[in-house]
Amino acid sequence: MPVLMANSRRELDSQQFPWPIMLAAPLLAVFLQAYLPLRYPRLDVFDLPLLMVIYFSVSWRSPIGGTILGAVVGLLQDGVTHQPVGIHGIANTIIGFLAASIGLRIDVDNPITRVVMIFIFTLVDSFLYLVIVRHLIAQPLAWSWLHQVVRAAVNVVLGLALFAVLDRTRLRN
Repeated sequence: MPVLMANSRRELDSQQFPWPIMLAAPLLAVFLQAYLPLRYPRLDVFDLPLLMVIYFSVSWRSPIGGTILGAVVGLLQDGVTHQPVGIHGIANTIIGFLAASIGLRIDVDNPITRVVMIFIFTLVDSFLYLVIVRHLIAQPLAWSWLHQVVRAAVNVVLGLALFAVLDRTRLRN
């Protein structure tokens, strides 16, 4: 009987999730991102769709899958906001690709790695948003890097809790 061997870290560690979770989690994140800040304006610091893109991209360890997920989630997020379509689509596409690429190389299940990863990806997302809005769309934008660092820290706390919940939905081999 031949022995099946993993050819790469991606094949060895790639996580699988039930289809309802893979569909419902990002859709719920986009809905909550659109709805909650309207009722509670202080919750606009959270970026649930970005956290979904990061989590599923690093779990799948597939740059193509992460890129597609980022594009779809970003465009859905743009569709429910009053901003030009493509702002979050571009940013989340890049983040999805980067997250999946990093997931191929390092242990992303380590809590310290997750903290650093969420913090840096949130700042990169903020930077991409700034570049897209100010330079590609040429709209004025009130900006504070201190606010973005606080936003990144808040998303780290939410992301760790959210990732722990999503870890429990993984399919076991």
